[in-house]
Amino acid sequence: MSEFVKVANLSELTPGTRKMVELDEVTVAIFNVNGQVYCIEDICTHDGGPLADGDIDGYSIACPRHGALFDLRDGQVLSMPAVVPVPTYRVKIEGDDIFVESPDDW
Repeated sequence: MSEFVKVANLSELTPGTRKMVELDEVTVAIFNVNGQVYCIEDICTHDGGPLADGDIDGYSIACPRHGALFDLRDGQVLSMPAVVPVPTYRVKIEGDDIFVESPDDW
């Protein structure tokens, strides 16, 4: 059974915002898209660069380096040059607290 780690408060992650969090040696990015919270690893699978600062359009995020598009909901590649999905992590909300899967479960 997966354990979850608190990473933020829902009140600080209003719709349209994002937050990067360091968990052990993994950097994740948490996004609030239309009231739904998603968590991805902050790494473009095309070249290993940071992904979280990219432009968001709907549920897609564009890598700021080369423009690869990924779906925030499931990490799937939406356009090249990436061909490998970005890792995503389950999110749980309890009251105002946002939790993601424990790094030990990744």
